[in-house]
Amino acid sequence: MPAPLAAPSDAAVLDALRAVRDPDLHQDIVALGFVKNLKICGGNVAFSIELTTPACPVKDLMKAQAERAVAALPGVAAVAIEMTARVTASRPVMGEKGMIPGVKNVIAVSSGKGGVGKSTIAVNLACSLQRAGARVGILDADVYGPNVPLMLGVRGQPTVVDKKIVPFERHGLQVMSMALLVAEDQPVIWRGPMLHSAVRQFLFDVAWRDLDYLVVDLPPGTGDAQLSLSQQAHLMGAVIVTTPQDVSVLDVRKAIRMFQTVNVPVLGVVENMSWFTPPGQTERYFLFGQGGGQKIEREFGVPLLGQVPIEIAVREGGDNGTPITIAAPDSASARAMSAIAGKVAQRVSILNAE
Repeated sequence: MPAPLAAPSDAAVLDALRAVRDPDLHQDIVALGFVKNLKICGGNVAFSIELTTPACPVKDLMKAQAERAVAALPGVAAVAIEMTARVTASRPVMGEKGMIPGVKNVIAVSSGKGGVGKSTIAVNLACSLQRAGARVGILDADVYGPNVPLMLGVRGQPTVVDKKIVPFERHGLQVMSMALLVAEDQPVIWRGPMLHSAVRQFLFDVAWRDLDYLVVDLPPGTGDAQLSLSQQAHLMGAVIVTTPQDVSVLDVRKAIRMFQTVNVPVLGVVENMSWFTPPGQTERYFLFGQGGGQKIEREFGVPLLGQVPIEIAVREGGDNGTPITIAAPDSASARAMSAIAGKVAQRVSILNAE
């Protein structure tokens, strides 16, 4: 009877894991410092892989590659891998200027025009990142038409502790909005300086707690709120929402140029309302035309993060306070938004590494 093979050394396991590369950061997981808590007991090998985001779209692929690489070593009987994540923080070029306490990355969601479903995308992007395991907040900075509380089912007046506004919690998100500070039927009529002050208060006077991502739902267009946000806070990047038709694409061009002018990276474009499939059918009807997102991608070199179809459940979820990514996570729209969240997290990790 042959003698059992000796257990592999730590060095042998780490050497095998060098074959597993992060496709976005273009280095192996050992060089990146992702391999943690390596333990070898006889033929049993256990370790964790700490990624830069829990929403990594290639997480399962990397785990499978690592398991195969270690299992192929002589003397290995079993491999146990725990996938963890520690989201990297975006840092401004000039020190800590514009960093919001308790927030690692600020992601602005914008659109060149109204009526494209920007708030719906912002809410479901936040929910998808949270469902993936990240700590997420959402700030409704659309002061003229704040819809986020309705979409998340949040009501009431916020409390103040130690001169800080305490955000609401709903669906695992930390939530703040102008709609929670004024009566439902009261219009907000502000000029530039008042708006500038309000945006600053929402960013720096809210007690955000240990957030990996703060998703900020901006008003449509390229006005004072966008400029105030980019001037006062360090933005990790912006996601721009459009619909397929040419008139929306024209407005997106302006939004992209605005963010480029204020040195905010555009993480990508989301094409909303891309098509409609009637219940019980498979044929797609392109109600607003086709190709808008691809046209922007070609013209500006800005990634098309995904296309979200029209579904009645999206509107229903927005009206009853339970977003579709929570109410119907297996629906076509929810799957599309989950994939978009993974690509956004991927882009954030890449830019932070750079």
